[in-house]
Amino acid sequence: MTVATGADTGATFALEDEDHTLANALRFLLNKNPHVSFVGYSIPHPSEKVVNLRIQTTGELTAVEALRQACQSLKQLCGHMRSTFTEAYEQYEQTQGSDESP
Repeated sequence: MTVATGADTGATFALEDEDHTLANALRFLLNKNPHVSFVGYSIPHPSEKVVNLRIQTTGELTAVEALRQACQSLKQLCGHMRSTFTEAYEQYEQTQGSDESP
């Protein structure tokens, strides 16, 4: 990731080798932050694997800190989804194993 342009309260980040999947998740989480006044992303060209993520904050935290917090939240969210899925899958496997008759 590189910071293309910006100051403390606003910056554009170039996320290399990424696409809509990560960009949209970060955009969603950043929009939930009350200290972020604007967030948006663009992909300059479909053949380029880069996402430009623009973050503008209210000044109570920096754009870098807002992005760091969003990345941490996304990591926690993915961990929760994984553990919930694993638990449900294991319960399903146990149920299927006990339903089989000899």
